[in-house]
Amino acid sequence: MTEMKQYVEGCDLCQRNKNRTELPAGKLMPNAAPEKPWAHIMVDFIVKLPLVRGYDSILVVCNRLTKMVYFILITKKISAEGSAVLF
Repeated sequence: MTEMKQYVEGCDLCQRNKNRTELPAGKLMPNAAPEKPWAHIMVDFIVKLPLVRGYDSILVVCNRLTKMVYFILITKKISAEGSAVLF
């Protein structure tokens, strides 16, 4: 390392007062709340679970407005078409 780099990395004041290389992000805007149930959903897959009754994964579908959740038993070999049918 060069002496300058060692000095900057070891200097507490230099570490706290670094120049920003990008513009501030601006004001945060909240997400719009859904107006009716099931208009906006969240989907997630829970995989690599122990095999129970032939299923080893779970498809989780959550309503953003009411936070109602459906847990659908699936296998990890499900295709995109199979997931669409379950919706």
